[in-house]
Amino acid sequence: MSTTSHSSHFSQELETRMTRFGLRVAADLSERNETLPHDISERLRFAREQALLRAKTARAAQVQLAPSTPVLQTGATLALGGGQGGSEGSPRWLKFASLLPLLMLVLGLFLIQHTQWYQQINASAEIDTALLSDHLPPSAYSDPGFSEFLSEEQHSDGS
Repeated sequence: MSTTSHSSHFSQELETRMTRFGLRVAADLSERNETLPHDISERLRFAREQALLRAKTARAAQVQLAPSTPVLQTGATLALGGGQGGSEGSPRWLKFASLLPLLMLVLGLFLIQHTQWYQQINASAEIDTALLSDHLPPSAYSDPGFSEFLSEEQHSDGS
């Protein structure tokens, strides 16, 4: 059920309840009118006629204004849709707008992961280049202190 039809249904139900209440009050007043003095019953009759005239005037004014009065949409639709183009397409825009932060977070995490992976590859390539360009005998690579030499050299280059 759309907001507009829900609103009109609510207003019709409210008007129906108000009419029923008015009829009950009028019936109660009519029953008790017989026991009231003549001057009070005349004042009540005149007040009732005035109230009915005002109600009729108010209903006529409401009927004349109803077709030309624009129906306001919900705040979120009006804010994101700009109030133009109706509500068609707005739910898709709202879904996309709510998923956008999640998409940006995943994209940022992917970018961080890619950057770290690229830095690790560059660090490994620098070590491999240094090892291959250095003039060491093959027995130096199997020496137990060689890995410590590499880690010390890396620390001294990085600082």
